[in-house]
Amino acid sequence: MSELTTYLQLGFKHITDLKGVDHILFILALCAIYNMSEWRKVGLLVTAFTIGHSLTLALATFKIVRVNNNLVEFLILVTIFVTCIFNFFYKIPSRKPLKQKTDYSRYYMALFFGLIHGLGFSNYLRSLLSKEESIVKPLFAFNIGLEGGQIVIVGVSLLVSALIVRIFKVSHHDLKLALSGFIAGITLFLLKDSAIFS
Repeated sequence: MSELTTYLQLGFKHITDLKGVDHILFILALCAIYNMSEWRKVGLLVTAFTIGHSLTLALATFKIVRVNNNLVEFLILVTIFVTCIFNFFYKIPSRKPLKQKTDYSRYYMALFFGLIHGLGFSNYLRSLLSKEESIVKPLFAFNIGLEGGQIVIVGVSLLVSALIVRIFKVSHHDLKLALSGFIAGITLFLLKDSAIFS
């Protein structure tokens, strides 16, 4: 197995691993307000998140930026909770064919929160790179692996949401509120046990 393949798999496994559920919860919260027909918006949102975490992942991996690990883990949980709160107040845009200004605030939020998550990814990646002579290729492959994992999580999330709406006749609005509330509850529990408070 080549070095690139190894780090590609490690990136994919890291973001999809249930032991590190915080990143999964964030992606689920970020996508909770969208349905399957809005996959383009979701794609742009995930791209904004990717740009953010790619930047700080690289900076932290090259040791240009250093942040306390416990603080980073705490801030990642905060990003999840804040995203859930935003979901509660999100209004579904009108479907009328009138020209409307695009609301970019959610994309900026995803970009900014991505910067924080990138610092979290870097903690794991740096521990893997201790014996590597060159870290450029492993960094690139790991990031692509993260991307693949994000796409899988988003795809499964949208598909399951669509099935729930269709099978159980639940409105997408109610599902959004229920999912956001559930994720916010889990996040509050994790925040309570955060190492930053110990």
